[in-house]
Order: sequence, then C-alpha cells, then structure tokens
Amino acid sequence: MTSLRSLASSGLQVSPLALGGNVFGWTADRSGTFAVLDAYTAGGGNFIDTADSYSAWAEGNRGGESETLIGEWLTARGNRSDIVVATKVGAHPEFKGLSPATVKAAAEASLKRLNTDYIDLYYTHFDDPSVPVEEIVTALDELVRSGRVRAVGASNITPERLQESIDFSEREGLARYSVLQPHYNLVSRDTYEGALQDTAARAGIAAVPYFGLASGFLTGKYRPGTTVDSGRSGTAAAHLETERGRRVLAALDTVAADLDTEIATVALGWLASRPTVAAPLASARTPEQLSALLAIDGLELTEAHLSLLTEASA
Repeated sequence: MTSLRSLASSGLQVSPLALGGNVFGWTADRSGTFAVLDAYTAGGGNFIDTADSYSAWAEGNRGGESETLIGEWLTARGNRSDIVVATKVGAHPEFKGLSPATVKAAAEASLKRLNTDYIDLYYTHFDDPSVPVEEIVTALDELVRSGRVRAVGASNITPERLQESIDFSEREGLARYSVLQPHYNLVSRDTYEGALQDTAARAGIAAVPYFGLASGFLTGKYRPGTTVDSGRSGTAAAHLETERGRRVLAALDTVAADLDTEIATVALGWLASRPTVAAPLASARTPEQLSALLAIDGLELTEAHLSLLTEASA
C-alpha cells in the first residue's frame, strides 16, 4: 500500500505521486483515461490533478474535457471520498483571469463537470496581475467557507505576489495558499529555485511540481536519432540540444543502472527529495507508463546519487 503524506497545512493526505490529467481527453480517450485512472488507484495513488482548461488546445475541444472524464470515472467507480481531486481556475477559454466573478463561475462549472459537490484543492492556474491579491484571496476564501473547496493553491505566480497573498490571508484570517505548483524538474530548475522556493519554505507551503518529467524527456526515451510518437515530442526533444540535457541523461543512466530501476523513477525521486516538494506531478497516457512513476514510493537514492544528479543539472 502506498504511504500517504500530509500536504503541508492543507489537511489533505496524498500519495507520493500526483497523477496529471492534462492528457485526458487529448492523447488519452475515455477508455484510455479510465484504464490509467484504474491502474493509478490500484497502485495506491489517490492524488489526481487537472484544470478547467484541459484540453482546450486540442482540435475540437473547448476545455473541461479532462474534468468531465475524471467526473465520469469517479461516478462509475463510486470512490469520490478516496480521491484527492485538484483542479485550477483562470485559463479556460470561457473563464479567463481571476476576477472574483470569474473564480466563482469557473468553480461552479468545474464542480458540475467533475460531478461532485467539493474540490479538494483549487489552484489559481496563472496569476492575474490585473486583479488585486485581496480580491483573489477573498473569492477563494468564500469558496472554502461555502464548503465547495477544501484547500487552495497557486501555480505560475511570482514570489512577490505569493507573499502578498499570504500576508493578506494571515492579516484578515482568510483561506491561505497551502500548496504551490511550480514548473520544476532536473532540466528546469531556474524558475523555482531561489526566491519562489524560499517564499514557499518560509510560509510552510508544499510544492507539487508540474512537468516533473520535462514533457517526457526525463523518461530517457528521447535519444539522438530517435523519433517518439507523442503530442509533446517537440518540447521534450529540444532538451537533447542542450549541454545540460545531455549531462542529465548521462547521470540518470548511471543512477538507474546502479539501482536497476527506470530513468523516470530516478528523475521523479530526485524531485521528491528537493526542499518543499511533497509530491511530484507526472502524467501517463497508458497504464504501462505508470509503473515507473509509482515506483518512486520506496525508491532510495543515496547522497552520492543525489549529488551526481544535482551537479549534472546545475
């Protein structure tokens, strides 16, 4: 059984791997989505991450497809109380930005698609500097007080706006960001490490990094001369062109061989070891891709392994 851990001050108990829902309704159809969700929960996972905008970028989609499929799966399996569902507001084509009216309307739309009466963790997807933090926090607080949302988090926010939000919440006794979802992995450390990570650490905020596998690059399947069938292959393969990307792959190969495990497991294990990180986030479009992700529970990286990976990714 997977060990659960507390997600900072949110009150939520989550598995070591958060499952990304960005592929649901995009590269994973309904049956594929159900298969991945079934395999994830069978492997002990309970933390599913989505957004109201997933996957509006795909031809023929309007946004909300991922939430709808997750809602249908929750209803079919009758397991809502066993699952921690995280979704986001601010990027849906019909609910852009973070004005209080938009946050409220988007939350109601997400609840309907998810076929539930509460959201466990509700993130602001992208900060909206046109809206004062006081208005955003107050709108989120109203959702928490109404019981529609259990905990709130932020993604894609500056250290300054994050600190302002925390200060206002604490001063007024309102719901406070307890989780942060930054872009963070072995080949993308610059966005999070530094002021943003320091702000999270001081505030006792847990990080659930997205792109934990750098769009698949850190699975090791992207190599010189190879072609990968994936909707994100262009983004992932670009890391092969950088010195850092090639150094990281070599270090991952060494550690994975030493531990007789998958490269993806090692990459997520490094991420899980970093300060403030509670649960890395990764997605899978087939059940077969999940085993390497779930294997981070129980993975033991030595100090030498961690140092090798950290230095290679510097």
